Amino acid sequence: MIIYNVTLSIRPEIEQEVLIWLKEIHIPEVMRTNLFLENHVFKIIEDPTERTHNSYAVQYKLDSWSKFEEYNEKHASRLREKTKEKFGENVLSFRTFLEKI
Repeated sequence: MIIYNVTLSIRPEIEQEVLIWLKEIHIPEVMRTNLFLENHVFKIIEDPTERTHNSYAVQYKLDSWSKFEEYNEKHASRLREKTKEKFGENVLSFRTFLEKI
């Protein structure tokens, strides 16, 4: 099992708008690729006195690296571009992987 983890840093003033968009539009579009088994969204707990962004981890479960490779080749750049067009630098992201051993 592989977890594709996308960590998002969101400007507080658009946090609710981004969360609604993620849950209603973006994540369903990713799932419609039929490459992922499930997904979960987690709020990352930050120091409330220092934060300038709110952060979330969106995790997508895959059963093989080949499925991620297919996603990356056929879908990833288009979906990332949609996010960038909608929110610009107000939503920053980085990606990591977890592999169950």
